[in-house]
Formats: sequence, structure tokens, C-alpha cells
Amino acid sequence: MTVVTRFAPSPTGFLHIGGARTALFNWLFAKHHNGKFLLRIEDTDRKRSSKEAVEAIYHGLKWMGLDWDGDAISQFERAPRHVEVANQLLAEGKAYKCYCSPEELTEMRELAKKEKRRVGYDGRWRDKDPSEAPEGVDPVIRFKAPTEGKTVIKDQVQGEVTVANDQLDDMILLRADGTPTYMLAVVVDDYDMGVTHAIRGDDHLNNAFRQIQLYLAMGWEPPVYAHIPLIHGQDGAKLSKRHGALGVEAYEEMGFLPEAMRNYLVRLGWGHGDDEIFSTEQAIEWFSLEGIGKAASRFDTAKLTAVNGNYIKEAENNRLVSLILQRLSTNSGINISEQAEERLKQGMQGLKERAKTLIELAENSLFYAVDVPLEYTPKALKLLDAEGRDKISSLLAKFKKIEGWNTEALEVIVKAYAEENELKLGKVAQPLRAALSGTTVTPGIFEVMEVLGREESLKRIAAAVQLTDA
Repeated sequence: MTVVTRFAPSPTGFLHIGGARTALFNWLFAKHHNGKFLLRIEDTDRKRSSKEAVEAIYHGLKWMGLDWDGDAISQFERAPRHVEVANQLLAEGKAYKCYCSPEELTEMRELAKKEKRRVGYDGRWRDKDPSEAPEGVDPVIRFKAPTEGKTVIKDQVQGEVTVANDQLDDMILLRADGTPTYMLAVVVDDYDMGVTHAIRGDDHLNNAFRQIQLYLAMGWEPPVYAHIPLIHGQDGAKLSKRHGALGVEAYEEMGFLPEAMRNYLVRLGWGHGDDEIFSTEQAIEWFSLEGIGKAASRFDTAKLTAVNGNYIKEAENNRLVSLILQRLSTNSGINISEQAEERLKQGMQGLKERAKTLIELAENSLFYAVDVPLEYTPKALKLLDAEGRDKISSLLAKFKKIEGWNTEALEVIVKAYAEENELKLGKVAQPLRAALSGTTVTPGIFEVMEVLGREESLKRIAAAVQLTDA
């Protein structure tokens, strides 16, 4: 058997974190079994669905690196097939026409509440003769659900779950206007797509009982179900925007790497021993439904950021340069010269050790990308007072005489100057750092000077010497 999973989002907004994790679990399970991962856009709600939301889902999945097999399927475009199945059930006596008015349904609900009974359709049209149908009323098509016995789901996460059939009413398959309902469309689509495993949020668990009944009525084999717990915020409440439940594209803009997001999300509700940081290849090798816990997991932006910092440290330098170049040019309006790009490539190893996000990395890299005159931060200007300028002026004269421009030779000069003047190394390195970068936080100062090179370093120090006190 070829394993087939699917991700079936509704295009009513962005691809949120919970949806991204569901897609990831389906993708990993399919990859682990050398199966197929399919994408279905459940766009039957035409008022709330939008082309922009569909594109946001595509972009989010592509950014996450979750490639799907074949073309994405539109549920709306499959409506004729859904109607066909409903009519087949109707013809076989497994569904019926219901002519209840909205007023009758409201009265039905109110009476059930008053008598403290389960609120649901009472089946009044279930066995009526069609000749009793009122004129001028378009009926809905309802499923004739079993009223005795029980429906059992052997869920791969929740375990065996049972409901008495008399607790489920006769759900609508086709609305009065002839359009199919979600419950019918999901079953037909999953069957036609050959889905073998339905991995989805546990908020769909109740739907599964009704859906299994439809499968059995059609003589179809239901998929294996795995209903995964939802993601909560740090406070244990349902995840919302205040917890960081943003769209995947927002995390891309915030400077997270897709491999870090995959690593973090797969650990939300699934585990492999004590392993926290692991490659996507390892996740594919290790992933199983048995590893998914029953308890809700908690989304922690700080932990995601820490994981991201680990991945930035391990990322290939040229790739990081490519990722931040656009951020620098877009957000800072800088035209990056070839020289500046080369400096970024040479300096990336030292820069990435200190960054947790691409935004931080871009900000920390800015001094390599700009040319004289630099913009100095207030803290940098404080270091470049008259005393600080005297120090770097003395060093400038020494640097001009140096033959080998490398970290070792530069460090010898600065340390010798500090000793001659009975200064701690930091008292000399701090104004030098401010002069070279315009900031007070950089990689090691001698590394910075080597990356900048002789000409650029001397030019920046000379410019700083010429500053005047405000």
C-alpha cells in the first residue's frame, strides 16, 4: 500500500502556525513511508475564500519546504462529484429529502433545550412519504444515519474512541440550493484522492464519527485517522494572535529560517527521545504517529528564536549573505557594492555567531555594507570623544606603517599601544570599534579590520579622527 496523506486548508486567511504544523506532520509521514503528500484547497465557502489566501497558503508551504505531489485540488470545482455521491445515497435509500422550514428547525432546537435533550434534528422527514412534500419548498438532502449500535474510531493518537449512534443526528449532505456540505465533500475527496491516513487537528474528531458512517454507507474503506492535539499559547489558552499565532509569512519576515521553523514545529507535540535539534532528514527518518502525544503543546516564541539562532550558526555563509542582502537594500535603502558584498561574505562567519534572526544578522552586518561617512550610534559617539579620538589617531599612524594586514599583526600593535599607555585593552579597542563600525557591538575587532582590509579600515579611522564634539 502506498501511503497518501493530505493537507486541506480553507483559503480564508494566511497559513497559520497550527496549519503549518499539520501540513508538516502529513508531509513527514508521507516522506517517511515514501508515499504521497497531497494538497487540497477547501474553498467551498465562496464568501470567505479568496485568491490572495490561496496564494498565501502556497507561499507558506513553499517557504517551509513542504512540496506537495501533483497539482493542488480545488474542493469547490469538485462539487458535481459530491452531488453525484449524494444522489447515489438518495437512490439507495441511505439518504432522504427533508422539507423542514427554518422556523421548524428553530422550534425543534428550542424544545430540545427546554426539555434538556440533545439539540439536533429529530428525523421527522426520515420515513415520510415523498407525496407529503409541501409545494414550492426546496428540500435539503440528509444522510440516513444508523440509530442503533455505536461508531468506533481506532485513532492513532487518541486511541479507541466510541460514540453511540443515537447521539448523532441525520446530517445534511446537500443544501436546499443543491450545494454540498463540508462533511460530504471531505469524505468524497479523501476517497477519490486515495488518502490512506487523515492526520489533522483533534477539533475534527467529532466530525470523524459522521464521516466514517458515510464511508461505510458507500462501501468505502475509511482512512486511518490521527487527530493531533491543538497548539496553545504559553498561558495554556487556545493559541491566538496575542501568543504569536501569526501567518507563516510573518515569521519569514521576522527573520526565521524555514529549517528552524520545521525543527521547532515538529517538536510541538512530537518527540524522539531527548533530541531537540535535528535535521529535516533525521525528522523524516524518525517520524511516526506513535511519537505524537495526546496533550496540547505550547507555542513559545523565545524557544523558536533560540532554535533559529542555532540554525543561523550552522547555515552556509554565502546563503546567509544572499538572504540579508535584500533586507539591507529594501529596509535600509542601501545599494550594496561588490566590495561590500565581498566584505559580508568574508565577515559572515563572525557575524552569524551573535544573531538569532536574519533581522538581527542584517542589522549587525550593516557596518560591512556601508561606506564612509558612517552613521554613528549615540554610544559610539560617546566613545569617540576627544580622548577616544586621540587614541585612534595614534593607532592610525602605527597602522599605516604595518606591512602584513592580518589579525595577528593588528593585535600586536594594539596590545603594545595599550601597554605603553598603561591602558586596558578594552579602553583602546572600544573607540577603535566605534570608528570602524559606527556601533559598539561587532565581532572581534581584529577580525573586523582584516575583513574591511587596509584601505577601508584606514579610511574609516581617519574619518572618525576628524569628528568634533557636539
